[in-house]
Amino acid sequence: MPPDENAAPDGPGGSAPIDFSVDLSSHETLRRAHALAALGPDWDPVAALRDEEEAHRLLYSGLDAEQQRLYDELVSAGVLPGRGDGRAPA
Repeated sequence: MPPDENAAPDGPGGSAPIDFSVDLSSHETLRRAHALAALGPDWDPVAALRDEEEAHRLLYSGLDAEQQRLYDELVSAGVLPGRGDGRAPA
């Protein structure tokens, strides 16, 4: 009879990998429901995004030449997002 691939190896302290999986889809659904409930019925995702973009614009406005150079360098390196037109990339 061929050896069982899932059998534990002989000897003390021996261990074999075990196929272990957990389905978290019901937990994820519950987590999302709680997150949306915590945001409340008045939460406006479009307004929140607009406010975020405005905060980003204010944060990086009024930079001196050296700060602007560093900002541009970080944007071109992909470290910081560039200034956009408020729409997601295509």
